[in-house]
Amino acid sequence: MCRNIRPLHNFAPPATADEVHAAALQYVRKVAGSTKPSQRNQAAFDKAVAAVAAATAELLGELVTAAPPRDREVEAAKARERSRQRYAS
Repeated sequence: MCRNIRPLHNFAPPATADEVHAAALQYVRKVAGSTKPSQRNQAAFDKAVAAVAAATAELLGELVTAAPPRDREVEAAKARERSRQRYAS
């Protein structure tokens, strides 16, 4: 999976539309193999991003879990610590 796509399920507060769109954009970029489509492919690229974002939003709305919601700040701090350890010299 692309490192830039982050889990969006079971967070408090829930994922925003912007976060869902950003994840969809990263996914489509990965699949397409480019970060910026040509003018000729822009419409198809935008359509794919919208479709993936809609499917992601639907999925997030239907997922259920018994686990308590994760705190975004705590998860971000854990990620920063993992990164610090990974890149420490």
